[in-house]
Amino acid sequence: MAAWGERLAGVRGVLLDISGVLYDGGEDGGTPIPGSVEAVARLKLSKLKVRFCTNDSQKSRRDLVGLLQRQGFDISEGEVTSPAPATSLILKERGLRPHLLIHDGVRSEFDQIDTSNPNCVVIADAGEGFSYQNMNEAFRVLMDLEKPVLISLGKGPSDEQHPEVKADGYVDNLAEAVNLLLQHAIK
Repeated sequence: MAAWGERLAGVRGVLLDISGVLYDGGEDGGTPIPGSVEAVARLKLSKLKVRFCTNDSQKSRRDLVGLLQRQGFDISEGEVTSPAPATSLILKERGLRPHLLIHDGVRSEFDQIDTSNPNCVVIADAGEGFSYQNMNEAFRVLMDLEKPVLISLGKGPSDEQHPEVKADGYVDNLAEAVNLLLQHAIK
C-alpha cells in the first residue's frame, strides 16, 4: 500500500465540512469532534490550503467562526464558505432585491443588500419565522413578479428545537403554488 505522502502527491488543498465533521452542535454551542481541533492544526501546518464549508443557514459566518475559535479551532471568516454570504453575492451580481424569509441569525449577512421593492424571494431555515403571515407575504411577492425568482439557502431541518420543520418543504410549497397559479394564468 502506498504511503500517505505518495497518495497526497498533487493535492494542493483540503475542504472540510464544519457541522458534524469538526463539531457537533447543541444548545450550549456544541462540542468539537474528538481530534478535530488537532487535525485542523496539523493541516494548517502543512503546505495544503485549508478551507471550510457549511450548509448552516442559521448562523452568520462571524458567529460560526467565533464559536469555532472559542472551541480551539484556528479558523477565520475568509476561510469559510456558507449559504448566506454566497447568496448575498449572487443577489448583488444579479441586481436582485430580495424579500427575506430567513433566520435572524443570518440577517446580518444581507445588511448590504437592497430589500426595497423585492424582485425575488430568499428563503432559509427561518425557524419560528415560518408563519402563515410570512409565507403569504413571500407568496404575494412571487405572484406579483412576471418571472418569479425563489432562492433557497439550503434544505434540512429548520432548527434543532423543531426538527420536524424542514425549509425544503416550504420552498417546495411556495414553488408549486406559484407554478400552479402561473399555469392557470397562461391558460
